[in-house]
Amino acid sequence: MDEKIAPHLEELTRALGDIDKTGIRAEFDKLLAFHVPPEVAKETILRKFGGKRKVLKVKDLSASLKNFEIIGRILDIGEKALRPQEGVQAGPSKLYTGVLADETGSVMFSSWKELPGSVGDVINIKNAYTRLWQNRIRLSIGEQSLVSKVSDSSIPQLSELSKTSAKKLIDIGAADFSVNTVACILRLSHREVPVRGKQSKVISGVLADETARLPFTAWVELPGIDIGSIIRIEGAQIRMFRGMPSINLISSTKVSSVGVEEAEKLAFTFESAAKDPALLKIEEIASKDSMFDVVAAGNVVSVRPGSGIISRCPECSRVVLKANCRVHGKVEGVRDMRIKAVLDDGTGAMSVMFPRELAEVIYGKTLEEAEQLMFSDISKDAVYEDLRRILTGRYLAVRGNSSNGEYGVSFVAESAWVPEDDLAVRVVELLRRLGLDEEYPGSGVSRGGISLA
Repeated sequence: MDEKIAPHLEELTRALGDIDKTGIRAEFDKLLAFHVPPEVAKETILRKFGGKRKVLKVKDLSASLKNFEIIGRILDIGEKALRPQEGVQAGPSKLYTGVLADETGSVMFSSWKELPGSVGDVINIKNAYTRLWQNRIRLSIGEQSLVSKVSDSSIPQLSELSKTSAKKLIDIGAADFSVNTVACILRLSHREVPVRGKQSKVISGVLADETARLPFTAWVELPGIDIGSIIRIEGAQIRMFRGMPSINLISSTKVSSVGVEEAEKLAFTFESAAKDPALLKIEEIASKDSMFDVVAAGNVVSVRPGSGIISRCPECSRVVLKANCRVHGKVEGVRDMRIKAVLDDGTGAMSVMFPRELAEVIYGKTLEEAEQLMFSDISKDAVYEDLRRILTGRYLAVRGNSSNGEYGVSFVAESAWVPEDDLAVRVVELLRRLGLDEEYPGSGVSRGGISLA
C-alpha cells in the first residue's frame, strides 16, 4: 500500500467501518484516479458517508430524511428474491424487509444488503434514509449505509417491544402498526365495496375518546355494537392515508363491549365525546403530524393561486391543466370551484382547502355565477381576483382534518362559518392583552367607543 494514502485509509476505516466491504474504498480509489489529492479525497468521502449525522429515534422519522443514524431492535425480517429486469444492469438479487423498533415506536424497513443480525438483535444503521411507501414512512438501508450489530443496548427487550400497546386516540400515529384502545362509536355506516371482483361488506365510522377522534374501518361483523357503544379494541391495524391514521379492524382484531361498571371509570362518556370539538389554536394543530375532526379560527391573510374555477378529470377528479390529466392524458375536464386560503390566528398559519360546496357559501357566488363573471370579464383570473378582494381579512372558523407536511399544515375544511360572538369576544380579548380591560370594567364598550352590549 502506498505510504502516502495508508494513513487516510486507516482514518476512513476508524470513522466508517470496513471500507472494502461497503464500497467506500472503491470511491476513494476513483477520486485518486482523477488526480484528487489523498487528503481532499478523504475529506470528500467523510462528508459523503459520514458528515454531521443526526441520531434519531423512530418517533422522529418523517418523509425524505437522509444521512441519519438510528439504533433499533429487529422485530421481524425476511428476504425476497428480485427478478432481474431486461435491459437493466445487474443489481442486488435480494431485498430484505422487516420491522425495526425502539422505545418510541416501530417502523418498516427495506435493505438492499444482508444485515448483520436476526430477529431480536439490536443494530446500528448509519447513513440511513426514509421514503414514503403505501402512505407510510419506510426506513431504507442502501448500499452505502453502514450497519453493525450492537451487543449492549438500552433498547427494550423483544418481548416488551412485541407487545401491542394500549393507546389513547391522540397518541396513535405513523409509528404504530397494531394498537389496543378503548373508545366509543360516534358514527357508523355500512356499504358494499368490490374486492378482487367480489362485493364485500365493510363498516366504517368514527371513534372517539376524551383525547381525539379517528376514523375506523371494519372488515368483519360487529354484532351488538352500534352508535353510542363503548368498545375495547385489541390488535387493530393502523393504516395511513394522506398523513392521517385510521384504525382497521380485521379478522384477528378482538372487539368487545365495555361493561357498565368499567365504563363509569373511564374519562369520557358517549355524551361528552359526541360534543362538538373545542376550538384549537393553530400552533396546537401544527404540533401534531395530523388531526381528525378539529376546529380552528383565524383571519384569511391570503387567497392562494389555484383558487377559483378549475377543471377536473372525469375519471380520477385530479386537476386538469391545459386539457391534460397527469394520469389519463388528454381529457375533457369537468368544471369545479375551490378556494385555497391561508388562515392565521396569531399563533400560527395553515393552508385551508375549501371544496366547491363551502367555496360557494363563503364566496357568496355559485359555480355558475362565477363562470358568468369569468366570461363577462374575459379573464381566467377574474374569479381569483374577486375571491382575493372579498375574502382577504375575513375571520372564519373551520372544521375538518389537518396534516403536517414539508410545507406546513394543510387543512381540508368540511364546514366553515363566521362565529356569532366573533366581534365581542375578539375585542374583549384584545383589550385584555393590551391591559385596557380595567379601564372599562363591565362596560361592554371598547376604547373606540363601539358598544358590544
